[in-house]
Amino acid sequence: MGEELWISYVAAAIRLSIPLLLAAIGVLFMSKSGILNIGMEGMVLIGALAGVVGAYYGGNVWAGLAAGVLVCGLVGIIFAFLTVTTGADQVIIGTALNLLGLGLTTVFGRSLLGMGTETIQVDAVPVPHIPFLQSIPWIGPAIFEQNLLAYLAFLLVPITSVVLYRTRWGLTVRAVGENPLATDTLGVRVHRVRYTCCLIGGMLAGLAGCALSLGILNQFTENMVAGRGFIALSAVIFGRWTPAGTMGASLLFGGADALQLRIQSFGIEIPYQFMLMFPYLLTMLALAWFSGKARQPAATGKPYKSAANRHA
Repeated sequence: MGEELWISYVAAAIRLSIPLLLAAIGVLFMSKSGILNIGMEGMVLIGALAGVVGAYYGGNVWAGLAAGVLVCGLVGIIFAFLTVTTGADQVIIGTALNLLGLGLTTVFGRSLLGMGTETIQVDAVPVPHIPFLQSIPWIGPAIFEQNLLAYLAFLLVPITSVVLYRTRWGLTVRAVGENPLATDTLGVRVHRVRYTCCLIGGMLAGLAGCALSLGILNQFTENMVAGRGFIALSAVIFGRWTPAGTMGASLLFGGADALQLRIQSFGIEIPYQFMLMFPYLLTMLALAWFSGKARQPAATGKPYKSAANRHA
């Protein structure tokens, strides 16, 4: 019985952490370039709907994944245009994006999927069969029976680390996030770098939404993200703006979410409202504790006007 409980809990913790991790890596890319995106909640929600719509009308899960990535990539470009090109306040645009995402997904979800009259089930992201690893006692069934997006999410952690800390482009991104004026004078196209990071962040938000709608629930419901976009932002802060730390924080928050579900199922005499609040309470405590201890990129949230435009 203990082994079954362990396997069930660890598998659920990993599964619930995948949308957080994908969204958090997207936030990380944007943050490293100096973009503060509190609109990740809306982006992930749009990606979740686009994934289900794509899978439903395209006839397979791959069409859904492509739709989620492409639609949210476009949203990322729009976000970049408003915050980078026009210099609009990033917090205001992010807040508007969250509201827009909730409104758009409600309207298009009802019109395209008939929400409210029937539940549309779509194909799930496939789970690869790995005979040797899946047979490892305790660990195998919990870790190696996840869907493809889980393996992609964890693979992105070392890839992101190499890109940001071992490549010239990654050095450029971090320089733009710290001092865009200095990098501009060296000939770096600051706006291009930030546009690229917003595109990457948007595409990863689309994957995060698909990980939720196609990887866990196989359907779309209104406001199904339920604060996970904000938790992803918290995971980046909790992880001190590093890929490995972000992964650890995502697993912690995913584990908290899985724990509250398990405790409710055990029938323990704790009001279920408190258990629902537990992952968000943990997020608030993490933010309160670590926000003053970790240093974000110096130019985060600050619009930048290129040197050429400044003297025009």
